[in-house]
Parts: sequence; C-alpha cells; structure tokens
Amino acid sequence: MTNSLYISTTATGSGKALVALGIIDLILRKTNTVACFQRLGLDCSEGHRDEDIDLILNYFKLEQTYEEAFGLCYEEVKDLLVQQKFDEIIERIIKKFKNLEKKYDFILCEGSDYLQENSAFEFELNTEIAKNLGHPILILGNAHNRSIEDALSPILISCDTYQDKGCTVIGIIINQAEEEKIEELRKTLTKIFPPQEYALGVIPHNAKLSSPRVAEIAQQLQAKVLYGQQRLDSLASNFLVVAMQMQNALERLKEDSLIITPWDRGDVIIGMLQAHQSANYPQLAGIVLTAGHNLNPSIARLIDGLPDPLPILSVTTDTYTTAERIHQVRTTLTSTDYDKINLSLQLFHSNINLDRLEAQIRTLRTQGITPKMFTYNLVQQAKAQKRHIVLAEGTEPRILQAATVLIEQDIVDLTLLGQPDEIAMVIKKHGITLDLDRLQIIDPVASPHFESYVQTLYEARKAKGMNLDMARDYAQDVSYFGTLMVYQGDADGMVSGAVHTTQHTIRPALQIIKTKPDCAIVSSVFFMCLEDRVLVYGDCAVNPDPSAEELAEIALSSAETAQKFGIEPRIALLSYSSGQSGPGEDVEKVRQATKIAREKRPDLKLEGPIQYDAAVDREVAAQKMPGSEVAGQATVFIFPDLNTGNNTYKAVQRETKALAIGPILQGLKKPVNDLSRGCTVPDIINTVVITAIQSQSFWVIS
Repeated sequence: MTNSLYISTTATGSGKALVALGIIDLILRKTNTVACFQRLGLDCSEGHRDEDIDLILNYFKLEQTYEEAFGLCYEEVKDLLVQQKFDEIIERIIKKFKNLEKKYDFILCEGSDYLQENSAFEFELNTEIAKNLGHPILILGNAHNRSIEDALSPILISCDTYQDKGCTVIGIIINQAEEEKIEELRKTLTKIFPPQEYALGVIPHNAKLSSPRVAEIAQQLQAKVLYGQQRLDSLASNFLVVAMQMQNALERLKEDSLIITPWDRGDVIIGMLQAHQSANYPQLAGIVLTAGHNLNPSIARLIDGLPDPLPILSVTTDTYTTAERIHQVRTTLTSTDYDKINLSLQLFHSNINLDRLEAQIRTLRTQGITPKMFTYNLVQQAKAQKRHIVLAEGTEPRILQAATVLIEQDIVDLTLLGQPDEIAMVIKKHGITLDLDRLQIIDPVASPHFESYVQTLYEARKAKGMNLDMARDYAQDVSYFGTLMVYQGDADGMVSGAVHTTQHTIRPALQIIKTKPDCAIVSSVFFMCLEDRVLVYGDCAVNPDPSAEELAEIALSSAETAQKFGIEPRIALLSYSSGQSGPGEDVEKVRQATKIAREKRPDLKLEGPIQYDAAVDREVAAQKMPGSEVAGQATVFIFPDLNTGNNTYKAVQRETKALAIGPILQGLKKPVNDLSRGCTVPDIINTVVITAIQSQSFWVIS
C-alpha cells in the first residue's frame, strides 16, 4: 500500500504549511513520486486557488495537477449534507485519494483549517476519512499566546479521539511556542508521549513567518497603492499608529515597521521617508494613509521625485478601524518566498526528531538517487568539512538571498566582495534578512591585502607584459580580487557569474590559479538530476570546439568529477554515429579522443563514438553496440562541441524537468565556479555547496 501521512491541526493558524514543507522536503530524499492531498475545505469559486496547495505544488515542482490535490470543495460538502449523503462525501474523497495513490509512492494529506462555522463536523469528517484510509496521523498544535495547559488540551483530546476510532497517531508537534514555554512543553510532551514511540517536536514562534507582506495588507484592506509598487513584497513585522509629534514617533520605530497615519500628516509622511533612508534608523515596511483623501499636491510632488520610495497605501477607513483591520490580515506562504520557506525548513529540521519521524513512516521504495537526495547529500558533505567561499558579486540581490540560506544553515563560511554601504543598501532595499555579523565583507581597494595581491598578480603576469599599474587596476575587479584570495589561501573557492560573463569569471582563474599538472584545459560539467538517477554532462559551457586531445581531457576530468561525487563513471563520448558504422571528420575526432582517453586511463569504462540513444537505452545498445560496458547504462556524457552540449542539457532540463546543477568547472588547481546570469537562488546555493566540496582536502591539488 502507498505510504501516506495525515497532518491534523487542532486550531486555526497552527502553521500547517511549515510542517508540510518540512515533511515533503524529508520524503523527497527517498523518492520523487510524492503528492499532496487536501481532503476538503477548499473554496472552489472561479479564480480561487488554495494557497497551501499552490505552495507545495510549485515550490517542490510536483507532477500532480491542482485538481488532483483536493477531495471536495466546501460547497459540494454542504450540498451533500443537505441531501443527508454523509457516506457519499467519504466515498468521493476516498475515490479521489485512491486514484492519486496509484501514481505516487507517498502522499501527504492535510486536514481542514477549521475556518468554517462547523468545525466540529469537519473534525468528525476528517477522523472518519483517516480511519477509512488507514493514514498514520501527525497532530499539530498551536502554542502561540496560550498557556501550557491550553496548548496541550486540544492535542490530548484529538489524540484520544483518533485512537478511539482505531487510528494510529505517530507524532505530536506543537508550533509557535514562545521562548519561555519551549522547554516546559518539551518536557511535558515526553512525559505524556514516550519519545521511543512518537515523533515529537516543539517549534519556536518566529515573528517573521507571521508577518504579512505589504501586498497582502493592500489586498485585504482593498487599499490604493500610491507609491512603491515594486517594494510590496516587504515584510511588515511591526505596526505603529502615529498621531504624535514626529520627534516622539522616531523613538518608537522598529525594524520593518508599517506606519499608520492620517492622510493630512505631511510631516509624518516626509519624516518617515527620511528615517527609512537614514542609516541611523531601522528599515520601514511602508506607510498607510487613512481617511481616503488625496495627498497634498506639494507632498505628492516631493515623493514623485524620489527614485525608490517606500510603499504608500491609501484606505478610506479611519485610523482606529484601519489599525484593527491590519492586525487581522492573514499572511500566506508563496512558492517564491524563499526567505520564509528556508526559515520554515530550518525551524522544522532543527526542532523535530527526524529520525523518529522517518522511522514511523513506512519504508519507501527507491530507484536510484533522487535530486533531493543528491542535493541533501551534497549539503551534508559540505558541512562535514566546512570551507570558506568568496562570492564576488556581493551587491547582487540573488547572491545575498543565497548567502542568507548558506549562513543560516551553517553550510560554509562566506566573504562578500563589494562596498559595505552598498551591500547594506541592497539588503535594506530588498528586505533580505542576512546577518552581516556572520560573514565577511571586503571592499577590494580598502582591503589590507590589496597591495600584496597587486604584487602577486604582477609576478604571475609580468612575463605577459603586465606592469604594476595594470596589476593594480585589475586587482580592483571583484573577479580578480576573489581569484587572488583563493590563490593566496585566504578563501577556499570562489563563485561568480550571476552578473558577469563566463569569460570574466574564468579568465582570472586561468591566469592566476591555472590548471592542475595533469590537465591541459579547464572544462565544465552539469549534474543532471533526473527522476531516478544523476548523470554528468560535459562540456556544456566552456570549450566551443575542442580538439580530439581536449575532448579526451574533458572525458577524463568529467570521470574524476563523477567519481568524487559518488557517481560510478561509465563514459560515453557522443557523436551522430555509433562504433565503426559512420565516417566523417566529426566522428573521427570523437573516435580519436576515445583512443587517447583509453590510453591514459585504461581502468575507466569508455565508449565512443556512440549515439545518445545507444548510450541510455539497453535495447538500442544491444542492437548497435552489443557487449559494451557503457552502452545502455552510461552515466557520464561527453558532447563533441559546445553547441551540441549546451542545447542538449537545456532540452533535457526543460522537457524532463530535471534539476541541472552547474556549470561546475574542472581542471583548475583550486575551485572557481561560474553561474549563469539567469541563475536562481537555489542554483547559487548548489554551486556554492559544490565549490566547497571541491575545495575539501581530498580534492584540491595545490
């Protein structure tokens, strides 16, 4: 029977999305065929989509459709209840679940949020469905603004009810606990529920997760957005009604405050805009103007001249009513809210007994390594021997968002290159919650090592005509400075390319770090994480038209890379012809490269020239290349030129939805890696993690 787990909440606002994210993240390390299912409780009115379902489907890129992810809408349930067809409600939900069960190894089920008027009925219905489907149950409670007794009481009632119905409760999680209650809650839980039998956890309350975006406030208050449309993603963690004089209000400002003030308080509007721009006051989330009048023309003209003003909203309600309504705004997670999602995953993984939870969920069948398992293993490998990575593009928002995750998860030590004031301004502008005290920021020109690096660069390049003035100019460039840090041992590796070109990133490494003694060229690979295995593609990013000798070097470097990351290298040198069947200059180049590679590494399994279908399909391989150790089971694919390789990796990535990690540079004495200028935050994180692993002692040849 398919594995499943049911999250049952005891109250509205228990933080179900956080737990669902954590569980699916855990399960995806075992299998890719995962689905989510919400039994009932959906508003199916036209244009409405459930936020939790959208979050899970889009963030994890699950294969199921939106319609497959829920059982019945509220309206359908109400209609059936009017007709006294309670059994049909259960039957229809079970049928939909069973259809999903045929396609997936694991299904995470969620119960109602108890937002409707008949929550007692919802609980009874959820209990009955859990009993019929045999789901193991994880009970989720809410401790926020509750006493210990009030937090535990509904959990105990739910647990008794489920067990009386014959359901199996495998774990208890209490979410949103204030710091002073956490230890007592944990002790009480372990007294009531033996830890050897239940997965237990108490997750601390984090104000950031419950803080709404300014966009959510604008939407739910039906506010008019006067300014700052591009900054509506800012979090509003604090709210301040300003009716006092400006000098008194300034003393009450906190980080991410939303200012609520009448429309005619021009002094407050201008003062708050200035405070937000000042380094001496906290970052503000925005301003809400009450009573619905237009701004004074002179104030509007002043704001119109600002390059990047705060969000300013206008509502028709009075100040008191507006403040009350803002405190009732509901916030939801979206799949692009990386900061909140990463914080949720961190809170889940650090506060839940994951070993016990995994043991309580039945063993999943696995077919090879999944993308999630691969990336999880990479992070663990990087953490095992923590390294220091320099990120050359310290003022790029995506780099700073990735740095937040890397630092919070304690994966690497980081240095950002750039002017500290400019980096702080970007962090403030984009609402990035990066703790700058946990990393190093270096302005190359202001660095105490700058002159030493200039001399090093001059010595390395004087034979090529570089003088000291030229070396000083080059050393101010972040790519050169970061490369010099790695060369001098002040960092273990560098990542760049989110803003700069590949050549801008690679050229300093070729000039300063240079290739390993046994490698003639620098090349690249992508890790292609398919549904059930990870393949290595090379070279898809660096060498446009390699010679036979260079192609052989790429094959051997790619085999070494595969081996270092736990992939058995079975190398296919690709062409449009397999074996001896076809003539042509291009085929002959691949044939010669295969011969050179075999002579250098007779221990490796190499095949070439070989067509892609013969390399991956056992039936085709049996016809075209019978008896080959590689055909039909290749793991490392070497493309004859950049045009073929780059197009193939992108086609496979798009058509199969494979995770493509790279390009990863190989052949350098010390690791420098290039990012695509279209890279995402997860791409940056993966590249930094791999760079850290490359720099670990068993890898680097000095």
